Amino acid sequence: MQPDFFDNRAKVLKDDLVANIHEGDRLSVAASVFSMYAYRELREQLEGLESFRFIYTSPAFLSERNAKEQREFYIPRLDRERGVGGTELEVRLRNELTQKSVAEECANWIRRKATFKSFRGQAGLPAALTLEQAPGEVAGASAGECAGAASSAATSPPAPACGGDAVSYIPFSGFTAVELGSARSANSYSVICRQDSSSSGVLLDAFNKAWNSDDLDDVTDAVVDSIAQMYRENPPELVYYAALYRIFHEFLDDVTADELPKEGARLRDSKIWSLLYDFQRDAVMAIINKLQTYKGCILADSVGLGKTFTALAVVKYYESLNRNVLALCPKKLGDNWLTYRNNQTNNPIAVDRLRYDVLYHTDLSRVRGTSATGMNLETVNWGAYDLVVIDESHNFRNGADSSRGGANGEERAENRYERLLNRVVKDGVPTKVLMLSATPVNNRFRDLRNQLALAYQGESDEWSERMGLDSNVEEVFRRAQTAFTKWSQLAAEQRTTEALARALDFEFFRVLDQVTVARSRSHIQRYYDAAAIGPFPRRNKPVSLRPDLSTEPTDATYDAIAEQLNSLSLAIYTPMDYVLASKKAKYDGGAGNVSVAGREKGVQRLMAANLLKRLESSVASFRLTLERVLAHMNHTLGVIDRFHAGGHVAEGELLADANGIDYDADDEEASEFMVGKKARYDLRDMDRISWQRDIMTDAEIVEGLLELIAGIDPAHDAKLTALEQVIEQKAAHPINAGNRKVIVFTAFADTAHYLYEQLRPLVVDKLGLGMAEVTGAAGSKTTVPGVRGDLSEILTCFSPISKERDQVYPHLAGKDIDVLIATDCISEGQNLQDCDTLVNFDIHWNPVRVVQRFGRVDRIGSKNDCIQLVNFWPNVELDKYIQLKERVESRMRATVMASTGDDDYLNEDEKGDLEYRRAQLEQMQSEVVDLEDVSGGVSITDLGLNDFRMDLVAYHEAHPDIERAPAGIAAVVAGEVPGIIFVLRNVNQQLDAAAQNPVHPFYLVYVRDDGEVLYGYLSPKDTLDAMRRLCRGKSQPDAELCRAYNRATRDGRDMRHASELLDAAVLSIVDEKREADLDSFFSAGTTSFLENDVAGLDDFELVCFLVVR
Repeated sequence: MQPDFFDNRAKVLKDDLVANIHEGDRLSVAASVFSMYAYRELREQLEGLESFRFIYTSPAFLSERNAKEQREFYIPRLDRERGVGGTELEVRLRNELTQKSVAEECANWIRRKATFKSFRGQAGLPAALTLEQAPGEVAGASAGECAGAASSAATSPPAPACGGDAVSYIPFSGFTAVELGSARSANSYSVICRQDSSSSGVLLDAFNKAWNSDDLDDVTDAVVDSIAQMYRENPPELVYYAALYRIFHEFLDDVTADELPKEGARLRDSKIWSLLYDFQRDAVMAIINKLQTYKGCILADSVGLGKTFTALAVVKYYESLNRNVLALCPKKLGDNWLTYRNNQTNNPIAVDRLRYDVLYHTDLSRVRGTSATGMNLETVNWGAYDLVVIDESHNFRNGADSSRGGANGEERAENRYERLLNRVVKDGVPTKVLMLSATPVNNRFRDLRNQLALAYQGESDEWSERMGLDSNVEEVFRRAQTAFTKWSQLAAEQRTTEALARALDFEFFRVLDQVTVARSRSHIQRYYDAAAIGPFPRRNKPVSLRPDLSTEPTDATYDAIAEQLNSLSLAIYTPMDYVLASKKAKYDGGAGNVSVAGREKGVQRLMAANLLKRLESSVASFRLTLERVLAHMNHTLGVIDRFHAGGHVAEGELLADANGIDYDADDEEASEFMVGKKARYDLRDMDRISWQRDIMTDAEIVEGLLELIAGIDPAHDAKLTALEQVIEQKAAHPINAGNRKVIVFTAFADTAHYLYEQLRPLVVDKLGLGMAEVTGAAGSKTTVPGVRGDLSEILTCFSPISKERDQVYPHLAGKDIDVLIATDCISEGQNLQDCDTLVNFDIHWNPVRVVQRFGRVDRIGSKNDCIQLVNFWPNVELDKYIQLKERVESRMRATVMASTGDDDYLNEDEKGDLEYRRAQLEQMQSEVVDLEDVSGGVSITDLGLNDFRMDLVAYHEAHPDIERAPAGIAAVVAGEVPGIIFVLRNVNQQLDAAAQNPVHPFYLVYVRDDGEVLYGYLSPKDTLDAMRRLCRGKSQPDAELCRAYNRATRDGRDMRHASELLDAAVLSIVDEKREADLDSFFSAGTTSFLENDVAGLDDFELVCFLVVR
């Protein structure tokens, strides 16, 4: 046969093969890929062959897996293997959804006719298709024509080859429909040459030599098995994990089961590892990987999921490598971190001999002295830490924004954040940063950026490149903040997580997934074995109580008092307002971010809020505060009077806010304003007459308030009476058999002291229960003999099972504390799950704190069947309550403050609209909420996809063959919403990756049977959640469902309905992208309008699909 050329445009290779392949011929192919769709195109001819031989010219379907360091070769190998179900260039054929019937016919043909072999290494065999014609046969001619062919003159086309001839076609890269020319692809163009008999014989000899050599392995069974996955009844679980593998397989490059054992064998043998649940171990693996790769990670698991123990396992890993570790924590969590590193009987992991250093966040504000943990701050080697663990890292969310400039020529001072970044992280040895926070995002994405900036240490370009970002990470966060700001301005009912996710771009999700680990309570319940980790207790509906202030009729109502508080100017705290203009420079140089005047405004507004908060807490606390404020006012008025009378005023007598700032030591948001140098005022520099007048006006109001509440003593305190009833009822009728424990939270130590003293006759004398009080700076005390006023002993006796009292404090066995009065010094980091009833005696203004309080008892592994939350609310209509709070907060929002406290309510970006507040408060009154479920709030657990990555890690470890799952596989599963979930991959490489799809280039769409889209491509998390819920744990196909679906589709030959749903899925992508493009055109920032448009079905390959029936 004479040479010829086929460009699969003017001349098509398939036509020539159809003409030349006859019954009894043999076909030998050396190529990189085999597709069952090529079989479909030549089915009639291939069925008549005597034999079909195929050599994979590059390794495929071999039993051993290449080492990780050779993974760049392994990925193409997987693509070759998946090609049996259709290659990337055969998108249109795969999207016809007929693969089931095609695969079954192809597999049966292979079993009868074909043999597949593969080189173990790279081959030197030319890629060619060679046809050996049976003796006496002529391709395209009868036997008689063959006899005369030799003497006939040359014609066009040339005479066909006669019996026994070989015909070869080169180059032949793959046995695919595209290479045959029956499927067109704009991304593929090649010219194939038909060789003459002589050249074809040489190629056939080379093929035979390779076929008979020892360099090949027979892989026929593996090929058949791969194709069989296309038509056999697959378990739903297989499709779910096949989708995860295609979407997240790059994650496996970093997190593998064999990496931790090499370097961390001591971790797996440690005590802390043995105490972790599976979900915590998964987190440890992910964190270590992220720290190694990006130098930083935020662990943002929700309240009650044991972030501290997870972090301790990470610490153990690095200490086993002889690394130095620093734990930075709030003062109130210091005992926790110190306990776990000390050789004490109450340390459950003492055998691990952890040796990390512990410092408080406030230690970063000091340059000398001794830390509370005994370290000399002047000699700390700040730059020698390989790992820094920051507990409650949201305290650093303001970054350098709150640094204070020096006044009167003083040098600008570093704030805590800058000192941490410059002295600990940047200086000295390379430092990794692990941040722990259930709330890394408060009310802006800049919060998250500031914390992550500790990891990239100013090297944002390097970090961005490592993450594979097209934009600098700083730009990614700027875009995210812009989207967040617009979202925060939406109406309350439109301010949903879904709406925010739509507004964020692909690169933000990439950053989020790479450097955070965030799981919610619902995720743990849904995705981990409840039998292994134990259940969460059932939450009873919250009880909301609204007692009056007094048990007697009185004019002292909450709203009446609040109105009078609002009329206070609190001029006592803002002397700078009264300094003469010509003298202001003397007191405030104006350098830096916060002036003296600005600081005083902050204190003034802080006290305005403080008065209202104390009124909400208790009349007793409110009275004490009024008395302190009045005493400060009277002292200042006395000094002014003495000055007017010509008397001596000592320097410092008018030290601004030196007295009368009645903040609670446990109220961290307030304590942040008490730092910094105070101004000393000279009355000669002031408009003292105006200041005196304004202070006197306020003093009269305060005196009137004290007179108004004078009759509300403990005997007439309605709120105290209501609390006594709650405790007495609980003791008489426990919600869990024998459990009489109650914890009462309040924001203020004054209220805690008051309750401890007033409840003692009821709790101790009448009910015979042990009682204790726990506050921060004010210390702790208890009525139980033999138990010291020590935080650890008190909490252990209050929750003896969870804290293993009888093991760690055997001398305290039997000494039970059943009623605990506490401030927020223990609202974080404590496991008190023996208790089943929690009372919020006052509602913290930050809803996050309310959730954190309840997290002390609402914990995984609780022995209680149910738990109860009791909330005390002011007895005022919700609208009025919201307006009162809003009025105070709006007065506090004007000045930028030097605050890094837990409750950044002074942030100018705070959302303060009434509808938003209403949604939060109404929700809290009717249900117990998780952090991620606080109405109108944002949790990164709702945005990240890390759960699915860790799902894949666990499954891949046990089932590595998931890598070989061919494209286009399907399964049938039972579900509430009939339809099909399609997992597609975009093959239009020009498609804009910033099209707000967090899993680009993969597109997931859940289409109902009626053609309506349930979850579109912008909600991949919802779709993956649905797949997980439907498929996980279903390792066997549902035979009955499969039979029904096979009847409906005639065993896969009639897929019209499925094809219509696929069309609907792709159409929804096209429509949504055009809508998003249009939105971007009319908004600030970048736009994808008219760029890289999606044309339709041919832009997507079908990865897999799940039929829900």
